[in-house]
Amino acid sequence: MTLIEHWIDGRAHASASGRTGRVFDPAKGVVQHEVVLADPAEIEAAVAAASRAYPAWRDTSIAKRSQILFAFRELLNARKGELAEILTSEHGKVLSDAAGEIARGLEVVEFALSFPHLLKGEYSENVSTGVDVYSLRQPLGVVGIISPFNFPAMVPMWFFPIALAAGNTVVLKPSEKDPSAANWMASLLTEAGLPDGVFNVLHGDKLAVDGLLEHPDVKSISFVGSTPIAKYIYETAARNGKRVQALGGAKNHMLVLPDADLDLAADAAINAGFGSAGERCMAISVLVIVDGPLPAGSRASRSDGAAEPVGTVGDALIAKITERMATLKVGDGRRSCDMGPLITGEHRDKVASYLDLAVEDGADLVVDGRGVQPDGEADGFWLGPTLVDKVPTTSRVYTDEIFGPVLLIVRVATYADGVELINSSEFGNGTAIFTNDGGAARRFQNEVEVGMIGINVPIPVPVSYYSFGGWKNSLFGDTKAYGPDAFHFFTRQKAVTSRWLDPSHGGINLGFPQNS
Repeated sequence: MTLIEHWIDGRAHASASGRTGRVFDPAKGVVQHEVVLADPAEIEAAVAAASRAYPAWRDTSIAKRSQILFAFRELLNARKGELAEILTSEHGKVLSDAAGEIARGLEVVEFALSFPHLLKGEYSENVSTGVDVYSLRQPLGVVGIISPFNFPAMVPMWFFPIALAAGNTVVLKPSEKDPSAANWMASLLTEAGLPDGVFNVLHGDKLAVDGLLEHPDVKSISFVGSTPIAKYIYETAARNGKRVQALGGAKNHMLVLPDADLDLAADAAINAGFGSAGERCMAISVLVIVDGPLPAGSRASRSDGAAEPVGTVGDALIAKITERMATLKVGDGRRSCDMGPLITGEHRDKVASYLDLAVEDGADLVVDGRGVQPDGEADGFWLGPTLVDKVPTTSRVYTDEIFGPVLLIVRVATYADGVELINSSEFGNGTAIFTNDGGAARRFQNEVEVGMIGINVPIPVPVSYYSFGGWKNSLFGDTKAYGPDAFHFFTRQKAVTSRWLDPSHGGINLGFPQNS
């Protein structure tokens, strides 16, 4: 069985901690690797390597840093199939979804290559007689990144390309559930020419997390994960004097108005609700339907091409979603399936437990994913797509972040009721509206208290040159991930006031510069 070791100072680093964690193949339900879990000495070794490498990397020219990042981009693009296979084997997502994850990570690498422009300062000449003022953006030093299990390649790439471009050195603590992608990317960075110690991978559990949060040489922490942990990360790191961006959980709503294209809405609900087995913070968890009679002339299409009237907007949309769910193939992500397993058996059981709770609370279990027949090993961590209608908003099924392939339906009477429901959530990560009314969409984007909004787009993850992050309990800290915000996060500004004496200067003036 393979032992996954730390990557410190440009090479694999054997662990002496004696502690390991199990890494499963979720589609088979078997342990395929073990990963070392850091002890205090290994935490110190990783941070020390990054600290030693920092001065030289900080002073490496912009041209050389650009060349290394570009070489990494080219290597990653050429070998992305290898990484996709690693993601599928350890996370369980299907290969096409893994490829999509890598593509979105590559976008941030490409955006990071614009860093010479984004690190430019400002200059004001002659603010006082013979005095100029200008600003510089300089790196922080050693930065820590703590990434989640659901995107073991993309989320680290949200942070480290920009951190490296800005001249920082990095210690990445990936999830111990699927750690191999981090080592693979570290090796590729070394192949691209990154000096030893500039990028390090520290495997571990809470001990490693706390080690980074408390280490005096770590200047910032970037985190993605659940809200309770994000809050802990933010409070602990800030108490230790660090800059923090901690992205938390979500309960994303998709509001469907009666005038929406219901086929488009049904397709979107399927893709956003069940892609990556629902294990993503931008998944649509709650479909909020402004219910009522179908608009005049509306008819529901059937799979046989015929048409028949259906009672309400909600009934028609649920019928379309259910029809599409029946076509989804659940199984091993290496077998051309639509949806893979969940990450662990423990997580699968936790997600499944919400289905009984939903029934107890009076909801209607329209499609029960526990009965799925997967194209995969019997011991895999399977739970099929699940649809729950008429969910009480007081139920934990509604309020908790389930993080699985469970799509909830809440019916409301009006647009205003839908917006009020969304705004009352403790989360504010992503939301979407489906409508053909431009005025309603414009009003929605103004009124809804959420950080990322889609209009007829179900998963509104911004492109790399905008920044990713939510509001309320979905983001702790003032700075979002990637995009322009990231260059501000990973740099500090210096303002320099400068005066060079003219050769004709004939005296000493110890006072402050003054206008004359």
